[in-house]
Amino acid sequence: MAVYLDFNASAPIDERVLGRMIDVYRFHYGNADSRTHIFGTDTKEIVNTSRKTIADILRVDSTDVFFTSGSTESNNMAVLGLLAYARETGRNHFITTSIEHKSIIEAMIYMQSQGCSVDFVSPDASGRIEPQQILDLVTEKTLLVSVMHVNSETGIIQPIEEIGSALANTQTYFHIDATQGFGSLNDSLRRAKYDMLSITAHKLGGPQGVGALILRRDRSYRRPPVKPLMYGGQQERGYRPGTTPVALVAGFALAAELCDAEAPKHREACLAIKKEFFQAINGLHYSLNGDQAYCLPSTVNISFHGVDAEGVFLALKNDYAFSNGSACNSGSHSPSYVLAAMGLSDRRISEAVRISWNGSTEVDFSALAEYIKSIV
Repeated sequence: MAVYLDFNASAPIDERVLGRMIDVYRFHYGNADSRTHIFGTDTKEIVNTSRKTIADILRVDSTDVFFTSGSTESNNMAVLGLLAYARETGRNHFITTSIEHKSIIEAMIYMQSQGCSVDFVSPDASGRIEPQQILDLVTEKTLLVSVMHVNSETGIIQPIEEIGSALANTQTYFHIDATQGFGSLNDSLRRAKYDMLSITAHKLGGPQGVGALILRRDRSYRRPPVKPLMYGGQQERGYRPGTTPVALVAGFALAAELCDAEAPKHREACLAIKKEFFQAINGLHYSLNGDQAYCLPSTVNISFHGVDAEGVFLALKNDYAFSNGSACNSGSHSPSYVLAAMGLSDRRISEAVRISWNGSTEVDFSALAEYIKSIV
């Protein structure tokens, strides 16, 4: 059976998390918004406890945590939810980067179609955005800056702390897409200054289909002026209608708690796997995509010279399961827009493979190394 090496797309569920979810499904099946009986109050308590768990990890108030279906929804809420306010105030300038997840990029393109102005900032070959690139674009009309914490294709960590600190004394709201950093880089998130934060469960060993949007209050006790995108109920205090998926929420909280507690051990194990990878490919000709000084210990984006990535996937599909980028784009054979934004050549992009793992991954990279050697 192939070794799973696509953790940046989605991580296998932790058995402890699965056990917790099964328990909730079996014994705690009431609707969390049913206030007239004990089954509802029971599940409401699970939701409230889970909300507090995530809030405590991020060191925010539990009332700042709003559950969603995942980061894609959270990102859309953070951007599209500001459209009415942008129209009302004339503060209709937005800034983001050209390497964001599609849920940010396409939301920003929609904002452009509605008369808003959007600047897309690109990195250099390092894969990192320079904070000054963004700050130079901020004006009195800038309503939102949105920057991802970690790029899912390259694993490169963005300077969110510097950007957040610089924006803290302005009227501009700062949103962080922390999908790829939450769990492994929580200390950075705890230090960062931001107004909105998107997180999800399935990158942590939690369930697919649940995430959260953090909406922090400012000194005047006001949240960012985000309007709901859907209507039909007062769940999540009116920001998002629909029956709360209690088991998913409980699984999310436990996965987040486990990742936070086990982060140091996880980091050391991931670094050891990365060392083994480089030892296995020693002597091969390759280029690493992105500045490795700022890369997650669990990710490598690598171009093997003269080797087409699609051929690697096909030849080694029984040995490894990895990809060439975001799962939201992997169904397409078009070149990676992230690597293109970094200024890499078409050839180098066509050679790029993304490999990602976690601390419990058991893998022998020799089959990969032998295949590359056999065709170059």
